[in-house]
Amino acid sequence: MGAQQAAEGQVGEGFEALYGAAPEGVWAAPGRVNLIGEYTDFNEGFVMPLALPHTAVAAVSRRDDGVLRLHSADIEGPVVELHVDELAPLTNTSWAAYPAGVVWVLREAGHAVTGADIHLASTVPTGAGLSSSAALEVVTALALNDLLDLGLTGPELARVSQRAENDFVGVPCGIMDQTASACSTEGHALHLDCRDLSIRQVPFDLPAHGLRLLVVDTRVKHALGDGEYAERREGCEEGARQLGVPFLRDVRYEDLESSLARLSDERVRRYVRHVVSDDHRVDEVIALLDAGDVRGIGPILTSGHASLRDDLRISCPELDLVVATANEAGALGARMTGGGFGGSAIVLVESSDADTVTKAVEEAFAAAGFTAPRVFPAVPSEGARRVS
Repeated sequence: MGAQQAAEGQVGEGFEALYGAAPEGVWAAPGRVNLIGEYTDFNEGFVMPLALPHTAVAAVSRRDDGVLRLHSADIEGPVVELHVDELAPLTNTSWAAYPAGVVWVLREAGHAVTGADIHLASTVPTGAGLSSSAALEVVTALALNDLLDLGLTGPELARVSQRAENDFVGVPCGIMDQTASACSTEGHALHLDCRDLSIRQVPFDLPAHGLRLLVVDTRVKHALGDGEYAERREGCEEGARQLGVPFLRDVRYEDLESSLARLSDERVRRYVRHVVSDDHRVDEVIALLDAGDVRGIGPILTSGHASLRDDLRISCPELDLVVATANEAGALGARMTGGGFGGSAIVLVESSDADTVTKAVEEAFAAAGFTAPRVFPAVPSEGARRVS
């Protein structure tokens, strides 16, 4: 964690250089990978993410003059200066919309946010499906919550952050990414029921089992604001309407085939099949982890990828190559993770096979003429916290 601590110190120093005074504090919020349960969160289903060591870090001080100043160490450009009483949804398409959206949501909820100076930096790869945007939102929400004594809980901060992305930025995401960033515990995966937002921390100690979970960032950038995500959400909602249920979570896995037979639209049928089966896969993974059979989840990851590829159709050649190559090289299972259309895959391997599998994937990418992937271990890490 030396690099992480160095980044936190650099953000504080960068703040002082920008704004002429030390910040009141520094906070961090992680990105995440999702072990299983994709596109299920907005269907009020089940997900199982884990926080990464990679974080968005924010140095923050309060202001009382209505001015919000935002700067990112990762993006070329001057300080963005906004006025809190002029913030309006869907008017800002830059990175600054994510922290500004949090301020807008808090003010809409009646909290007296009268401005702030914020300097941000992130080690969460952008466009990799690892929730860099949620990390930005959550770290902003946590900093303001602490500085202004708002008293919001982790799940409440996740709700604020989700609303910032839904209503201010305009991306209709579910609650998973923000909850993983706000509420995760080191050494655990987070089992989230997206209906009642109940959380269970599930021990996920891979080294104790001689295992490793690799993240393979394909470096194919995705942008969920381009309509593909919204189209699939609409299709899922249409499926629920046709089946006469509030959400697809209410379709029992045992009734899936009979439910699919009632749907005339092939596209909607595919989406429904994926969501209901992926909710079932979350249940299967939980049962295996509770029984201590971590290796047993490998084939479930791979079947999840097939569903994302064939039914939801959100994979891409690079992601499919990761999964096929890793499994051929001896992985226990693999699948794409996140919103799709690029981004990352996860690969469950014996620790002793990690280098072999990594090399096989890198060589396959080179042979296909793809950009070299970035491969690193997914270490279940702590959620959002104040660091200084």
